[in-house]
Amino acid sequence: MQLVCLVDLEYDYINPYDSASRINRAVLPEFITQGVLCFFLLITGHWAVLLLSLPYLYYNVTQYMQGKHLVDVTEIYRQLNPEKKKRFFKMAYLVILFIFSLFWLLLNVGDEYDD
Repeated sequence: MQLVCLVDLEYDYINPYDSASRINRAVLPEFITQGVLCFFLLITGHWAVLLLSLPYLYYNVTQYMQGKHLVDVTEIYRQLNPEKKKRFFKMAYLVILFIFSLFWLLLNVGDEYDD
């Protein structure tokens, strides 16, 4: 959704205020979801997936602590390309993590039925 808002802003389909408010509304739930996921991976003992998730969690925490997690409506046009690149990288990282998690799940389910 965040990436779509930035692309819409780039092509003038949406105004900067609406785009920034939609992006900022989605940031905190994304951070909380990632933190809860890492907590569940920790307590369930899925160490490989947890180790792959920790860099993303660390990035989110540092962005939040530095106050750089929200998009500024007055600076959004200047930050458009870096924000799009950041969102593309995050999306690619999450897709790779999802594929690895799915592979890990299927591998473990297959091992249970072999016994």
